[in-house]
Amino acid sequence: MNGLSKGIRKVEIALRWDPSPSGEPSTDLDLVAAPYLADAPYGDPAYVVHFDSRSPDGTITLDRDSQDGKGFGYDEVMTLELDRLDPRYARVVVGVVIQQQQAPRTFSGVRGPGLRIREGYDVLAEDDFGGVPGATAATVAEFVREGSGPWEFRAGVHGFDDDPVDFTRAMGAARRS
Repeated sequence: MNGLSKGIRKVEIALRWDPSPSGEPSTDLDLVAAPYLADAPYGDPAYVVHFDSRSPDGTITLDRDSQDGKGFGYDEVMTLELDRLDPRYARVVVGVVIQQQQAPRTFSGVRGPGLRIREGYDVLAEDDFGGVPGATAATVAEFVREGSGPWEFRAGVHGFDDDPVDFTRAMGAARRS
């Protein structure tokens, strides 16, 4: 980042997958976002935004939610307005969870998955979860800032084998190299 950069301001995270074949249980993927306070960037999240919630201040919203992947284009879309996020937050982690109620499933069992992260028309990252085939959940993006500085994007898909509740607790932990 140079001195003139405003950093990442408003991001769209879009997720798609194909419906399960006829006669098989439906596949439900969910986008999840968790902001972390500056004084505990790897502690517990301040709150979690997922399929039936939004951030208290409206800066993180789930604009589209699908329970089966039916439809055209991207099935789930989440918007993060990082430029409006309170200065007390220094980190936001975004993940994808495969719901396990219908049938146990990992990313290798999801038909045609795809992820796109963009700011405006600029694509920051795309992925198909091919690097985490045995995972039931994955972190897909991390946004960080120092103090009141600009937000920076850290790409990378990191798999987890947790149920949705455990994943929301573990997704923000510091990763070991």
